Amino acid sequence: MKKKLLIATDCFLPRWDGIARFLNEVIPYLSEKYDITIIAPHYGKLPHYKDVKVITFPTRKLKIGDYNPPKTSWKKIKGLVRETDMVFVQTQGPIGSKALFAAKRLKVPAVSYVHSIEWELFSKSVKRLKIIVKLFTKWYARYLYNMSDMLMLPFLELKEIMKRHGVHKPEMLVVNLGTDTNKFSPPEDKPKAKEKIGINPNKMVIGFTGRISREKDLPTLVEAFKQLEKEYEDIVLLVVGKGLKSLELELKATKNIMLVGHKNDVVPYLQAMDIYVLPSLTETTSLSTIEAMSCALPVVVTPVGYVKDYVKDRHNGLIFPKGNALVLKLKLKQLLKDKILREEIGKQARATVIRKFNWEETIERLMFLLDQF
Repeated sequence: MKKKLLIATDCFLPRWDGIARFLNEVIPYLSEKYDITIIAPHYGKLPHYKDVKVITFPTRKLKIGDYNPPKTSWKKIKGLVRETDMVFVQTQGPIGSKALFAAKRLKVPAVSYVHSIEWELFSKSVKRLKIIVKLFTKWYARYLYNMSDMLMLPFLELKEIMKRHGVHKPEMLVVNLGTDTNKFSPPEDKPKAKEKIGINPNKMVIGFTGRISREKDLPTLVEAFKQLEKEYEDIVLLVVGKGLKSLELELKATKNIMLVGHKNDVVPYLQAMDIYVLPSLTETTSLSTIEAMSCALPVVVTPVGYVKDYVKDRHNGLIFPKGNALVLKLKLKQLLKDKILREEIGKQARATVIRKFNWEETIERLMFLLDQF
């Protein structure tokens, strides 16, 4: 008989972000071994997973950055935790935190996957009171993480960051994120890939995929792109994602920017790009960057989280300082004018993903650690 696994998350499809993408990939594998129930916010039409039960909570009108928190029920969450053998927590929002509190009270094993450095993420995603938000979030995150029986971390350096900020009680073990390199692969024909999504094949495409939120710092990318347009006529900025309306409006109002919203399958859009940019102010692993590299794209990134360890400047990507549109413009210009450099960096980027981010190893490691409970 399968063990019962309750997955608690405050981020879920159809709202695409790194956590939702992670869950979308791992749930089919986990469901082969566990009887899974998912508790998540209701953002719209739910995905269908075979033999998986999804229970959702309505979202509030209140918006924090690009996020609408859910209205939760302590009684309902506690009842679900009581009926399960283990809780797998993805977030520290209303759903994730209540699931952790219930697991602690009912003595049900709880494992948390650390998808982000919460105090960095939340303080950079809000417009005001950044210092207060950071201090409160750090205190609250530390408290919740110390209630977990195990923390899964996407990279080793995060263990030292957690300890430095007072997280010390649970066992902390690394589960590197991976990606399917067969699915995320280079196109056979780049011009046809561009035509497929409605872009002139003669144009060079700079791209980004992910949430349109403050911490992703799209304005820096837009400013660099506007400067490039003065020197290059045949360039397009392709943005795949959805988020803050104010930022979306700015993107839509800018010439030669193509905003296509959320896409269940980002592969055709990545394959149409010539260069990928990650302008983020904070990240852990950045699954979107790994997916772009897997498609043999040269990436231009900020030195954040684990990204600064696996992207090596002028080897498998280029690095620019956070918030510096001028340096980003110069890095993009290097790649735009040098096809050989683009292709070589892209080739090395894919080789890095194949070597370091094997999806099968991610699943095996995840299953092995969950089996400890």
